[in-house]
Amino acid sequence: MGVLANQAFVKMNGVGNEIVVVDLRQGTGNAAGKSPAAIGADEARVAASPQGAPYDQLMALYPPRTPGTEAFIRIYNNDGSEAGACGNGMRCVASIVSDASGKSALTFETKAGLINAWKGADGLFTIDMGKPRFAWNEIPLAEEFRDTRAIELQIGPIDKPVLHSPAVVNMGNPHAIFWVDDPYAYDLERFGPLLENHPIFPDRANITLAHIVSREHIVIRTWERGAGLTKACGSAACATAVAAARLKRTERKVTITLPGGDLTIEWRADDHVLMTGPVAFEFNGTFDPKLFAPTPPSPASGGGIGRGS
Repeated sequence: MGVLANQAFVKMNGVGNEIVVVDLRQGTGNAAGKSPAAIGADEARVAASPQGAPYDQLMALYPPRTPGTEAFIRIYNNDGSEAGACGNGMRCVASIVSDASGKSALTFETKAGLINAWKGADGLFTIDMGKPRFAWNEIPLAEEFRDTRAIELQIGPIDKPVLHSPAVVNMGNPHAIFWVDDPYAYDLERFGPLLENHPIFPDRANITLAHIVSREHIVIRTWERGAGLTKACGSAACATAVAAARLKRTERKVTITLPGGDLTIEWRADDHVLMTGPVAFEFNGTFDPKLFAPTPPSPASGGGIGRGS
């Protein structure tokens, strides 16, 4: 039946980034003392369907693996793939856990490492997204580029490319940032999938169009790896801020305007990237187990052994 059948969830969003949070720390539906199984790709896709709870990312809280942490978090995109980081989702998780525990400072573990979160006096949550990675094999890229502030990649004619020379950064996920005059002047729904799956990115990549308004302000749109066109992508905002600062085009603390709202990003002197922004509660729900029931064999199959997918 799967991990999510009859599982309670919380639907939230971080500046328009649609987030579903499930708390599996009690091991519901599993043998006593055993941690819940990982959510399968098919199950994650079904959960994101219109009959489930459509989301950009699903944040699944598992029992902590490291002392001093609140949970180990697995992050699923709506195509069923796993992500290493989701800043907007982490703020949503931090808000839920903070409300339940009364703690204003929290530490979580993800596949990308330990992540600290804290609530400010203004009620906004800040996430320490860790240190950016710039080496070509850390992003990763399929071939070596000594300078990842701009790599050889373009869409369109060689003599007049539509998009070209992106900066690339790993902020828990691979990111490519193209500098443009107007992020809304491009058909990102068309170019996004092509660039996300370009051979230069063996793990695929998040694709961002960024316009630098001033040394303290950047406007972006993002095609999110595994999720598509999104109103907000926190790790993309962090990657863009870092890439712009590396090019000396902005200060190290900027406001990033996304379709869903604003985030404040600071690349500190200790190399850690901080993201601050709001979260919004939408509703509570429970996944209907019928969503995850096996599909019965069609009459044409005769009920025998079918072809695997």
